[in-house]
Amino acid sequence: MLIFLDMQTTGVEVSDVICAIALINDDNLEAEFINEGKKIPPIASSMHNVTNEMIQNAAAFKKSGTHELLVKHNTKESVLVTHNAKFHLQMLSSHGLDWHGDVVDTMRVCKHLMPECELFSLPFLRYELKLYKEETTLKEKYGIKCALFAHDVKSDVIITKLLFEVLSEMTTLTNMKELSFKKVLLDKLPFGKYQGRYIEEILELDRNYLQWMLQLTELDEDLRYSLEYYL
Repeated sequence: MLIFLDMQTTGVEVSDVICAIALINDDNLEAEFINEGKKIPPIASSMHNVTNEMIQNAAAFKKSGTHELLVKHNTKESVLVTHNAKFHLQMLSSHGLDWHGDVVDTMRVCKHLMPECELFSLPFLRYELKLYKEETTLKEKYGIKCALFAHDVKSDVIITKLLFEVLSEMTTLTNMKELSFKKVLLDKLPFGKYQGRYIEEILELDRNYLQWMLQLTELDEDLRYSLEYYL
């Protein structure tokens, strides 16, 4: 069974919590606000448009319908499909749910199969791969009448499903599960003053900059792996 997941949180620190979550399971889309007793700071609301007023009367995650569904299908026969699985799995675990099924990380699979892409964020891939052309059918299927927009859980879980369908045309589910936990050797820098330039080129031009990047504590693990490889 495939379960597509997206969530929004009060931030990205260890102490932050889920404030909205959406799942697509078979032919059903379930989305809800979550209230874990922590206020959403303005910087987070400015990204995902979830406000404290919206979650005021919401249930805690363990009392939510999405939690019930995940627990019910938390078996080796289920595959959780999400964009940036590491973050989502850590967030579920911090809320007391350790996922025991398989996982497909559409972000990492894209890094392996589409290395030519400039970025791998869900909003970028939506337009790079023209996923928006296929949105209407799914919107009608799940009763969504408004336009889809980035960082909205309903919108993002639909885009994740569409992205998965594109990847399914490129490789097998078994390979996607393997690639989801295989580090990616990047050839270009994804950010910084040398964004988009080849790491090998920067190695000759400004080796100290690459060594400085390695000292960043929040560095993406694929980028760290790549920098260590080239250095």
